[in-house]
Amino acid sequence: MTDVTTQLNNLAAAPATGNRARTSNWFEAFASAWGSALDKQADVIEQQAEVLKNGGDSPSQITMLTAESMRLSFMSQSSHTSLDSISKSLETMARKG
Repeated sequence: MTDVTTQLNNLAAAPATGNRARTSNWFEAFASAWGSALDKQADVIEQQAEVLKNGGDSPSQITMLTAESMRLSFMSQSSHTSLDSISKSLETMARKG
């Protein structure tokens, strides 16, 4: 999740009129940061699966693949929860505004 934090910090530091990494608002940047973090974790899983595919199917390697898969699941759930919470907050603010 450090990647998400770094990307959000970079977004916060960007000038208000500057190009914000191909997004038009901070909510899209937030979603993009989560997407990047999930993509990187998926890459880790693919690399670990390659190890198994190439004959490294020891119990420790299988356990590592399982752990990395569970990490992706946790990250995916966290991204959904945070994006859902923010979108509900924005909806509430829009109704009150």
